[in-house]
Amino acid sequence: MLVGLLDGLGLAMFIPLLQMVDSANKQVNPEDMGNMAFLGRGLAAMGIPLTLGVVLFIILFFFSMKGIVKFFEGYVRVRNEQSFMKNIRYQNIRALAKYNYNHFMNADVGRIQNSFTAEVVKVNQGYRYYFMCMQYGVSVIVYVFLAFLANPQFALMVAVGGALSGVIFTRMHRKTKVLSKKVTVDSHLFQGLLIQKVAFFKYLKATGLMNRFASRLEETNDNIERSQRKAGMINAAMAAIREPLVILVVVSVILVQVFYFNQKIALIILSLLLFYRALTFLMGLQNFWNLFLNVSGSLLNMDLFLKELKAGKENTGAEKFDRFRDKIEVKDLCFSYEDKKILENVNLTLYKNETVAIVGESGSGKTTLVNMLAALLKPVFGEILVDGVSLSKYKAETFQRCIGYITQEPVIFNDNIFNNVTFWSEPNEKNIEKFWSALKKASIEDFVKLQPDKEFTILGNNGINLSGGQKQRLSIARELYKDVDFLFMDEATSALDSETELAIRDNIDELKGKYSIIIIAHRLSTVRNADRIILMHKGKIEQIGNFEQLLQSSPSFKKMVELQGI
Repeated sequence: MLVGLLDGLGLAMFIPLLQMVDSANKQVNPEDMGNMAFLGRGLAAMGIPLTLGVVLFIILFFFSMKGIVKFFEGYVRVRNEQSFMKNIRYQNIRALAKYNYNHFMNADVGRIQNSFTAEVVKVNQGYRYYFMCMQYGVSVIVYVFLAFLANPQFALMVAVGGALSGVIFTRMHRKTKVLSKKVTVDSHLFQGLLIQKVAFFKYLKATGLMNRFASRLEETNDNIERSQRKAGMINAAMAAIREPLVILVVVSVILVQVFYFNQKIALIILSLLLFYRALTFLMGLQNFWNLFLNVSGSLLNMDLFLKELKAGKENTGAEKFDRFRDKIEVKDLCFSYEDKKILENVNLTLYKNETVAIVGESGSGKTTLVNMLAALLKPVFGEILVDGVSLSKYKAETFQRCIGYITQEPVIFNDNIFNNVTFWSEPNEKNIEKFWSALKKASIEDFVKLQPDKEFTILGNNGINLSGGQKQRLSIARELYKDVDFLFMDEATSALDSETELAIRDNIDELKGKYSIIIIAHRLSTVRNADRIILMHKGKIEQIGNFEQLLQSSPSFKKMVELQGI
């Protein structure tokens, strides 16, 4: 408002300037300024005559003040914009951190990736365009008000002409909005394919399918480019016709004013300047509105994405879990996915520092049971008691901090060894000592000492330069560094060669009795020394015993052992 007002007052001072040019008199009567005479009267009341020097000084003053206000207006806009974007990013990060694991398994990874990266940028653009529209709208109102004040008849005619020209852009706005939604959907697909290309790079390269997959990516990219090109053409067309339309309206009104209403040219020029400013901002408003509609699909997606993340928030208890003291009891545990039963009436007791293996054919419910013990999934029926307290009463995060989880595909971050194991702890004396202790327990200490930069050696993308056994040992070291109570191992050795598997098995045996270890295994040789083995079949526990006991009492277990040549 202040920017427009100061600009308008500065422009109003051009009337006496023009009148001085037309006459030999170097002073102007304030009443010659028409409806803007209040400016001259105010100066006269202060004893300041409207001389050339005074008029030029006042013009300079108004436009200097306008510049100062415009700086603060820009500063406030940038501050608000950055604050808004920070809040959007924080909301996304926190909502995803609290997202239910069950919901995550069914989520579109491409959409998550795209919403966190490209869509956030577009939302930022949308914010800027939206508030530029508001700013320009306020400017239009201020200039129209001043134009009406200077010459109501002229202003009314231009306003009608400007409104009629605005009708032309309505259809273009609708088309832009449709294209924006299409770009958002195609961008989700592109990001999903890109993630898969990186994740399956080795397979695609080795099987000669890389180019075919690349073609699929290119096709999706072409769809995005086509939609964006159409939107760009609409923007270009609007930009091209905007100014000619403004000039057409203004020229028509001037001709009517001069030749039909016999208006003075000085007042027409002031009103023209004010209204030209208003029309410029009006066209700018339409331009920014179209740019806003261009990213409206991203805004709608972000709104929906955040709502879905919040709707999928995991519900946990309020009690803080401290340390595991005695036992975990599984009572009548049932779990279903949609209409398919995964676990049915599972009853089980796991004791502190016991090593328990869970075996069975694929689809028997092994991983689901471990996921429920790790508080990733919630029972449909039944409950899990930890030291006599229902797991659902604990705040899940506090319980999960006591868990070390080692999977078939080890998690290796693109960073150095120290940060991989300590999860970016400060490299002080205490943490470094704890780091080397964890490496020693995981039998990876000697390997790290042989590296050129020792613990600060960079491992590369997913530990590309490490063997499978080295990756697994580093994963074990990370979990041991955390000072956990439980070690969950999900097929931790199934992707390793026999020699490396033996070394990891020796690792596990060394940790036996120091942690509560739960192992999912297809290779039965890995769990031969487990305290107990749980044999599962079609979501139920078939039998429990040690290796030798099951070999004697379970025909299905004996067959599994024979097939693996143990």
